[in-house]
Amino acid sequence: MVATPTSINISRVRLPIRSLQPQLVEWRRLLHQKPELGFQEQLTAEFIHSKLQGWGIEHQTGIAQTGIVATIVGTASSPNPHKVFAIRADMDALPVQELNEVAYRSQHDGVMHACGHDGHTAIALGTAYYLSQHRDTFAGTVKIIFQPAEENPGGAKPMIAAGVLKNPDVDAIIGLHLWNNLPIGTVGVRSGALMAAVECFNCTITGRGGHGAMPHQTVDSVVVAAQIVNALQSIVARNVDPLDSAVVTVGELHAGTARNVIASTAKMAGTVRYFNPKLEGLLQQRIEQIIAGICQSYGATYNLEYWQNYPAVINDVATSELVRSQAEAVIETPMGIVPECQTMGGEDMSFFLQAVPGCYFFLGSANPDKNLAYPHHHPRFDFDETALGIGVEIFVRCVEKFLH
Repeated sequence: MVATPTSINISRVRLPIRSLQPQLVEWRRLLHQKPELGFQEQLTAEFIHSKLQGWGIEHQTGIAQTGIVATIVGTASSPNPHKVFAIRADMDALPVQELNEVAYRSQHDGVMHACGHDGHTAIALGTAYYLSQHRDTFAGTVKIIFQPAEENPGGAKPMIAAGVLKNPDVDAIIGLHLWNNLPIGTVGVRSGALMAAVECFNCTITGRGGHGAMPHQTVDSVVVAAQIVNALQSIVARNVDPLDSAVVTVGELHAGTARNVIASTAKMAGTVRYFNPKLEGLLQQRIEQIIAGICQSYGATYNLEYWQNYPAVINDVATSELVRSQAEAVIETPMGIVPECQTMGGEDMSFFLQAVPGCYFFLGSANPDKNLAYPHHHPRFDFDETALGIGVEIFVRCVEKFLH
């Protein structure tokens, strides 16, 4: 249950950003009406390009297909004017049919901004606009990275490969996720692991089918699969340090065509999550060992496909402290800063954080009093748009502090 703050004080959001709030809401709602899946964000990219061009902000388009990088150079004097700070915002939507009855509901059938990326893009645009109008408040360079395909199949790696962290080289990077697991007026930030590594697998078990009344003539793939599903849970229980966290989930299991026919094949699919990078490889090894051992004992065979999606999101200590201190200067609610904010969800911001020091943080956006507390990826997901201005303020303060 998401608690509602007793009050949301936005007095620490500077007046020019508070004045920008109607535009932030307008941009977010326009983007919400035109959601696009990963690497298909043509309309979104065109919208971002038109805004940056109108504001006279230097930017590159077409990076990793639909990505954009805006570059803003400060004019303040500094003993180190060559520092570079980056902000990343994802911009893709999900294959979800929206059920919200709002004026700005999705106009694209079967596609919806059900995770808040429309808000991330609006916050990044607001940050770009403010910084372009107040270049004298910071020295050095700010890169604002609008990234495609966070949900699937991942746009961070191809953007990094395209050189978005180079020329000039980025010294630190931050990003935020609007977070309906936290109430509006809070920020979740911590150093170390914030989000989990994500790995996936498909497995086909092949036995020998036959009549349901004559099981001795068969190798029952359903029984084999059931044994495997149960045995896989022993990996976390007995192979992972109890002080670490990990998850092995079989989310799909398909077998059989009739109640009196023993199925010759069973197919399963699942996901693996963990925080500690030292677990990389171990869970995959144990999964295959268990599948192979059970299949051998029953006389079945198997085909296993296993792949890594995203590594864990690991925040740098110094950059996390930067975000925490600046968020603390903005947020004034009883809950305030929430360090206990880890999730087994995954994020390809992790690739940026492997390349340069940085921090990814959660910006509370739920408000049950306004019926804005549905979870992420839900067809009725929406968030309290008050968070947009708060997000811009935190981003701007981090820029000013880092590039002081």
